[in-house]
Amino acid sequence: MSKLLFGYGYLGLRVANLWRDAGDTVHIVTRSARRAASLQNAGYQTTVADVTQPDTLQNLPPAETVLFAVGYDRTQTDSIHTVYAGGVQNVLAALPASVKQFIYISTTGVYGASGDWVDELTPPNPQRDGGRASLAAEKLLGENSVILRLAGIYGPGRIPYLDKLRAGQPIAAPSKGWLNLIHVDDAASIVLAAESWAAEGQAAGPHLFCVSDGQPVVRGDYYCEVARRIGAPEPQFVEPHPTSPAAARAAADKRICNKKMLSTLKPHLAYAKAWRAFWLTRSTPAICQIAANPPVRSRLAFY
Repeated sequence: MSKLLFGYGYLGLRVANLWRDAGDTVHIVTRSARRAASLQNAGYQTTVADVTQPDTLQNLPPAETVLFAVGYDRTQTDSIHTVYAGGVQNVLAALPASVKQFIYISTTGVYGASGDWVDELTPPNPQRDGGRASLAAEKLLGENSVILRLAGIYGPGRIPYLDKLRAGQPIAAPSKGWLNLIHVDDAASIVLAAESWAAEGQAAGPHLFCVSDGQPVVRGDYYCEVARRIGAPEPQFVEPHPTSPAAARAAADKRICNKKMLSTLKPHLAYAKAWRAFWLTRSTPAICQIAANPPVRSRLAFY
């Protein structure tokens, strides 16, 4: 089968690899001609185009599945709304008739702060530009679409504040409040599970799923455990500047329920508890690097 990917980033990379390794034809859209050349060397087909520029999207290749996993590059001049909502609108207008499933990577940032559990039935109330732009993009999607609202993605090289923890520097974030997480490898597996589920012939969508590991953790507990694992002193927390992104993230206090995702898509989550896997960096001692499908007895559990 053929796949069309917009957004070859932290998550898109892993989804593309899973598709390619399964023998699928994977076509990646990238803004960079240089990156297109390296992707071709890795076994992918490519198109150089920009989701914010409709004229560049006129000759997209045929594909059965489309994944829109575009992240926001804060160095570019376009607004996040232009990239997310505008990008989805431009891509939808240019897609070939062969497309059967359109999977959109959204965010749990579409919800406001409640401190309580939220799920697919909770009314959105985004408080930040990213959440508002993602919600606007969701509203453009049609009946063949699957929306995955992802919690915070973590994995190799992507543990926030890791350098500060190692240096013993204070973290500009409140110690209270919930973190909702999903390991990047689990997120990639969920994308494929959603694709397979949608291909079975479901009722008209769009279909919505909240994606997390279902194990919210208090922020202070999480970073204390990370510090312990890397041999750093217990972290100190200071209040972030009121207008900082950290303050905005902390204000969106909630717990993400993943029951619908688990019961409907039935994915295999290798990292079902945030405590079980801290893939910090490639130079981290092996104790922190858990295999993708470790035996139960070797998984890390602290409560």
